Amino acid sequence: MGSMLYGTPSLEAIDRAVLGEIEEMRRDLRYRLAETHRWDGQLRRQLQARAIQGSNSIEGYRAGVEDIESIMAGEAPLETSDAVAREISGYQQALTYIQVLSRTSAFGFDAGLLHALNFMMIGHHLDKTPGTVRPGAIYVRNSATGEVVYEGPDAEEVPGLLGELVDWLNEGDLEAPSHVRAAMAHFNLVGIHPWRDGNGRMSRALQTLVLGRDQITTPEFSSIEEWLGQARNTYDYYDALAEGQGGRWNPHGDTLSWVRFCLRAHHLQAQRVQRRLSEAGEVWMLLEERVDADGLNARTVSALYEVFVNRRLRRSRYQLDESLSQGQAARDLRDLTAKGWLTPYGETRGRFYAPGPRMQAIKDEFGARVVPLRDPYRH
Repeated sequence: MGSMLYGTPSLEAIDRAVLGEIEEMRRDLRYRLAETHRWDGQLRRQLQARAIQGSNSIEGYRAGVEDIESIMAGEAPLETSDAVAREISGYQQALTYIQVLSRTSAFGFDAGLLHALNFMMIGHHLDKTPGTVRPGAIYVRNSATGEVVYEGPDAEEVPGLLGELVDWLNEGDLEAPSHVRAAMAHFNLVGIHPWRDGNGRMSRALQTLVLGRDQITTPEFSSIEEWLGQARNTYDYYDALAEGQGGRWNPHGDTLSWVRFCLRAHHLQAQRVQRRLSEAGEVWMLLEERVDADGLNARTVSALYEVFVNRRLRRSRYQLDESLSQGQAARDLRDLTAKGWLTPYGETRGRFYAPGPRMQAIKDEFGARVVPLRDPYRH
């Protein structure tokens, strides 16, 4: 019996060239991450928060990066509703498990693992039978027009298709480049649409897990979820899926346009991560000089870096990052405020710090330098 899944396409010369550039950026990244820097932890957390933000915003669950970082730390967010915070928290749990699975020595894909990840993501919706195969037909509608854009395979076919996908994840096309396998894992899972909810998020997370298993770099550095979650790109993502799927489950081998879409996203996201990494080093050194000149403790750089990358900082975050007492953290933030680095807003529990005039000047200076990303498919 032939395969019932969508087939992995043969690449053309341009695709191999783009893959080569992605590999090169990744080697460079791995080399730079091999040395430890003071800013690594904050950068990793920021990237993970942006991946969670991207994948959830595609489903209409929107939250700011600062709030997502609070949820990740087990704190109450400032602006995000409880309902959205539950989605964020479930997704974070699944992604954290994916980070663990990426490093474990004994590993094999199985349907139980996929169901468990789905349950982690949407277990708070027990009415949606999380972690179990959907009981009936499923139709994906365009949220704007309400028209059906995709019809999944019959419910009774789903267990068999999932079984076949798991076999393929363990044994299939192992000679194909991991970015291509990861893209096909995403495409097949979203096409099978095995659950009543969470299919898109699961498929994006599976793509991240396939890359993570290949020990490329840690998942937060190789995921394209942040990229896919940005307004224009989200439309392109839906178009790429629709073009490959043709409205219903109908496996064929013509999946090159989908794989290209993913390779382009990986290339653009890698350029962005590379830029953030070099910017982190530059900003950190600059802040160290300025803080030193002001006679402030060197540890306060981590508070300033946080408001450089995000809009705001809470005392509890800084306290945790630098292992300080509440009093020490409060004093540092008072000193930074007095020197014009931070501006406090709000009272007591809702209090946070935004960039003060001196910090804003540095943010503006770096913001003005933005060079557009290079589309690897347009030479």
